[in-house]
Amino acid sequence: MAKATVIGEELAVEGYALAGCVLLPADNPDELNAAWQSLPPDTVLLILTESAATWLADRLAQRPDIMTVVMPP
Repeated sequence: MAKATVIGEELAVEGYALAGCVLLPADNPDELNAAWQSLPPDTVLLILTESAATWLADRLAQRPDIMTVVMPP
């Protein structure tokens, strides 16, 4: 089943659990790398905090099959 996944700072992403999203909280580059590696294979929508989008910019191009949205600041 297709999933929406959220990556970013824990306080910014925790509310998305109420909408049924998969949460991958990450507060630093090491945690972001781990979150990216654990991205569910059936993710179709990836919601990112602004800093997560910046840190993962190079990797996002590797997954053109995923629609990516950046949260407003």
